[in-house]
Amino acid sequence: MRIAIVGATGEVGRMMLKKLEEENIPAEVIDLYASSRSVGKKFTLKDKTLEVVELREDSFDRGYDYVLFSAGASISRHYSPIAAEKGALVIDNSSAFRSDAEVPLVVPEINGFLVKGYKGIIANPNCSTIQMVLSLSGIYRRYGVKTIVVSTYQAVSGAGNKGVAELEKQEAGEIVSTVFIRQIHRNVVPVIGDLLETGFSTEEMKMVNETRKIFGDDSISVWPTTVRVPVAHGHSESIFVETIEPFTLDGLKSVIENSENVVYSEDHLTPLEVAGSDLVYVSRLRTFDSSRFLFWNIADNIRVGAATNAVRIMKAHMGGA
Repeated sequence: MRIAIVGATGEVGRMMLKKLEEENIPAEVIDLYASSRSVGKKFTLKDKTLEVVELREDSFDRGYDYVLFSAGASISRHYSPIAAEKGALVIDNSSAFRSDAEVPLVVPEINGFLVKGYKGIIANPNCSTIQMVLSLSGIYRRYGVKTIVVSTYQAVSGAGNKGVAELEKQEAGEIVSTVFIRQIHRNVVPVIGDLLETGFSTEEMKMVNETRKIFGDDSISVWPTTVRVPVAHGHSESIFVETIEPFTLDGLKSVIENSENVVYSEDHLTPLEVAGSDLVYVSRLRTFDSSRFLFWNIADNIRVGAATNAVRIMKAHMGGA
């Protein structure tokens, strides 16, 4: 099997490589691509040294089975179709194809059936969407979901290496904001993405549209507020849900505990405790009645919210191809 990673030097690209190693993916070839400024950088995979080369239109002539993209929407729009035309199954981590009705938007635990025998491009959802729908997957199947109100507390690594670097510089006293619209050190920024005429941001609308597409249900009402916080890794979410069918609190706990790759906990978990994990953690589950509830939802955004989901998509395709 031959695999390529495009955007291999970024936060997610490096984690994709690490996940391939952790999952013992049986690859004869793993090639790393990035822009010209990253050419020559070296990474170790088990006993092999891999060197980054420049991405070109003819890069995919080498004949890959899978190409994992994490290099931004503009790069994906240009190069993903080329890779797919050359016969690769493309798994794209950018926003380029998520809203395309012809491109599957996949969280394998929920709609992995879409990848069986599929050829072309598969979109990897937004990090905050992935961890939310994973925690709600069992709830949706058992009780139905009418309304979701979600406020996110998103780590700076969601903006890539440059986001982490800006926080670190500000912690060291260099208060210059170029990545985020306000100082992030000792602060929170209530806007992620570009603001639209509606007042919602592009990041918020991702959560609306992607949630509906993943569940295949446009009737779900999603009300998001996305916020950047001075945390390096790990997205947190406060989520309110209104169900269609009545529930009991014990019933909710049981459904969540039995959801794939989701852990229910009575502890007050924080991003520090879940960093490095491939699971989503639910805590502070509470309710006043039998139709609405609240919970705290956290996960490692670089793993669960990006690289891990991408590799799970690849494994699902490998198993059902």
